[in-house]
Amino acid sequence: MIELLRDEPLTFLLVAGILLFSLVLHELGHAVSALWSGDPTARLMGRITLNPLKHLDPWGTLLLLFAGFGWARPVPIDPRNFRNYRVGLFVVSIAGIVVNLGIALLCVLLLRGLDSLGLAATYGTLTDAVLYAAAINITLAVFNLLPVPPLDGSKIVQSVLPLRWHPFIWRLEANPNYAIIMLLLFLTVLRAPVGQLIRWVQSEFFKLTLG
Repeated sequence: MIELLRDEPLTFLLVAGILLFSLVLHELGHAVSALWSGDPTARLMGRITLNPLKHLDPWGTLLLLFAGFGWARPVPIDPRNFRNYRVGLFVVSIAGIVVNLGIALLCVLLLRGLDSLGLAATYGTLTDAVLYAAAINITLAVFNLLPVPPLDGSKIVQSVLPLRWHPFIWRLEANPNYAIIMLLLFLTVLRAPVGQLIRWVQSEFFKLTLG
């Protein structure tokens, strides 16, 4: 993304706009699915909104734009309110990932539409921006699927784990020292293997959808 900012600033601005909206929709997906599952916590805290100021985390947004991965402000939930604890935990956790995959698919449909109309070259900047946006939404989906607390993937796994393990996971996620350690690991030791996984998924996604 840094190279994109330097070489194609207009494309960078388009990508940044799409990605910020993607982060907002990701968190909104969590908030709405939590309400559907019986938990009004997110609604009571004003998180069922498209207002980016309610959802975006400054550091997470900057990392997403310049390092290729990042995060938004987590949606507060109280699983005790779920009508079905395990189902609610699974649905709320996977909702943001489904939103990112949906955005990536919409980007692909737009790319295919531009190509079929012979406009892909004419609107090259838009085409490049949509392609980047699709790739980074895949990045967000894959990254959040990692079964590492506090990522969504850990809660998806948690939804099928024995209940006696859950309090430990919640305490781990609430520990600020753990969050710092995991951030440092993702920026160093885990950066290469996670990057390889993401690039592979992106490649397979584009082969499947764009041919």
